[in-house]
Amino acid sequence: MSKPSRRSRGSVTVQDVARAAGVSAMTVSRVVNGGTNVRETTRAAVLAAIAQLNYSPNSAARSLAAGDATQIGLLYSNPSAAYLSQFLIGALAAARRAGCHLVLEACESERPDEQAEATRSFASTSVEGVILPPPLSEAAPVRAELEAAGIPWVSVAMGLPPARSLNVRIDDFEGAAAMTRHLLDLGHRKIGFIRGNPNQTSSAERYRGFAAALEEAGIDIKSAAVEQGYFTFRSGIVAAERLLDRPEPPTAIFASNDDMAAAAVGVAHRRGLHVPQDLSVVGFDDTSLATTVWPELTTVRQPISTMAEEALTLLLARIRAHRSAETDRLEEQVLDHELIVRESSAPPKGAQTTPSGRASVSGRRGGATTSNPGLR
Repeated sequence: MSKPSRRSRGSVTVQDVARAAGVSAMTVSRVVNGGTNVRETTRAAVLAAIAQLNYSPNSAARSLAAGDATQIGLLYSNPSAAYLSQFLIGALAAARRAGCHLVLEACESERPDEQAEATRSFASTSVEGVILPPPLSEAAPVRAELEAAGIPWVSVAMGLPPARSLNVRIDDFEGAAAMTRHLLDLGHRKIGFIRGNPNQTSSAERYRGFAAALEEAGIDIKSAAVEQGYFTFRSGIVAAERLLDRPEPPTAIFASNDDMAAAAVGVAHRRGLHVPQDLSVVGFDDTSLATTVWPELTTVRQPISTMAEEALTLLLARIRAHRSAETDRLEEQVLDHELIVRESSAPPKGAQTTPSGRASVSGRRGGATTSNPGLR
């Protein structure tokens, strides 16, 4: 696959990253080392520069408990910069603690042959294991090439991991069901839904959770307004426009990620609608974007950074197991999700509310902020 011209991994320095991000080398160091005294916008710019330049922090002075230096690859292609930023934060933090190199490589093509070619090229380097965040975690050509090369890999947010694999995820079904129940509790009955990219299991699971909660409330899913999105801001604009152009537009929009939810908020503003007075908008992931837009998004918190950390930990354990000839098996971690209620959701106009301000809906269970261990 064709790649943008950039300097080789070994020749990229902290100073190069600093120049690309428009910050100081000290700021780059703080981001790489997990420092907290950095603005989120600055952190995102540094992580974007790291990804663009293919910079790999030098962790040569550290080593695994087994005593061997290890290079872990991270092969990524994600349409959400906010998601990728948080993922990189977690992966870098875990690599630093484990004393291993983290090698970054982009694979942005959706063509199977180009995905396979990019993976073969990556596998020919000295990486001993590869982390696959979505959507590459579900790209069959990528997994097949890594299997052929004998390189262990860990998928993130994959709904149906194959045998002998490693996977880290949340329960997308329950997360989406909880968000839908929140909107129902507020009194919404005309809820629009923006689906995620159909090439990811999480998209289907979030839609399934949405549909299950509606049916639980006695609402026919066939009557729901549903539009296709692709986890990108642009696709969220198109989907929100279609939802609001309907003869009976929804009183609330549930987007399958924060990027599309932020786009829906923008569409509402452009049409002169007030969020949440005229239209509630909610998302999924709780990326930094959720608190950047106005009003701040009600969303489902997915612990993206922690998922990256757990993925690297699982992968290192599998690499050690290979060295000691232990038997491979399916290992999966299902992490907690949390419903975060902010300013973008409220009862629809005309809804009767209780003294607390919550819509009165018979037979529904309330609760503004909930957590779930991810087990159905």
